[in-house]
Parts: sequence; structure tokens; C-alpha cells
Amino acid sequence: MKKYDEGLKRYLSGARGFHALASRYEVNHATIERWVSHYRQHGEAWFSTKRRRPYDARFKLSVLRYMWREKLSYRQVATRFDLRGNTVVSTWERLYHEGGVDALKPKSGTRPKRIKMKIPEPEKSVPNDDKRTLKELLKENESLRAEVAYLKKLDALVRAEQAAPKKRKPSPD
Repeated sequence: MKKYDEGLKRYLSGARGFHALASRYEVNHATIERWVSHYRQHGEAWFSTKRRRPYDARFKLSVLRYMWREKLSYRQVATRFDLRGNTVVSTWERLYHEGGVDALKPKSGTRPKRIKMKIPEPEKSVPNDDKRTLKELLKENESLRAEVAYLKKLDALVRAEQAAPKKRKPSPD
């Protein structure tokens, strides 16, 4: 947030508009509007970084009831309760409608550890050259030479076909 402080202060002093600041800082103009409304509601303290804290179910429910009673938007409620994002309120509302008050209870304090899956190495289809006999190596070499010759011939035929002038079919008059 520190890098945006100066721009927001310019807006509040009337020097710039939402869209000018949004293009300067490469953020959506609605984001600038939200920041300004938070600043107007909470003052300079809002610029300081906030520690994320898990909200309990009782707080979430009171926020939702306030929003429904006052018929406010997610952004207005987020500003009123100093929540960092508008989507958090919509998420709480969705959870409440899906699972009631129990769905609003915070999950465990820690995230589950990521399990690193070991990707099995593919089996090598070509055996170790040291263990192959001279006869096997010569046979493989012959096969590879035949494959290369076939591909060269195919390429030459395709090029010849593309280079040849196309014959027109006579029109049925």
C-alpha cells in the first residue's frame, strides 16, 4: 500500500481523478474508489498494513445481518467494517446460504501441508549401449538409416508436388 499513498493523497487533495490514478498505478479505477472510501471511513490508520486475523462466525453473521438490514452493497459493508476486500463479504454470504452459521466458522489456524508427490521416472526404453551386442547395434543402425532415407524421399515427393503447376480441369461447357 505504501507505493500508492502519495497518489491517494493527491486524489484527496483534488489534484487527480480515479481514472488518472488508476492508469498511473495500473490498477482498476474501482480499486482506487474502494481505497478512498476506506480512507474516508477510517483515516490515516487505514494506510498501515493490517494483520490478517480470522474472523469468528459471530462477527461474520453480524456483518451479514447489518448488510441485509441496511440494504448495503458488498463494497459499502467492507468499507464500514474495514475489511480488505469486497469478495470476503460475498463469500461469507454464499457460505451462510449453503451451510448456515456453521459454515461461517473459521477453519483450522494452519493450512494443510502440501504433499509432494514423487513423479516416477519413465522406464528407459533404450537399454544401456554397453550391454548390447554388436549385432543388435548394427541392426538398429540399419533400421535408423532406412527410416531417414524414407523420410527424405517423402519430403522430396511432397516438395515436387507443391512445386508442380496445378492443372485446371476443363469446364463442362
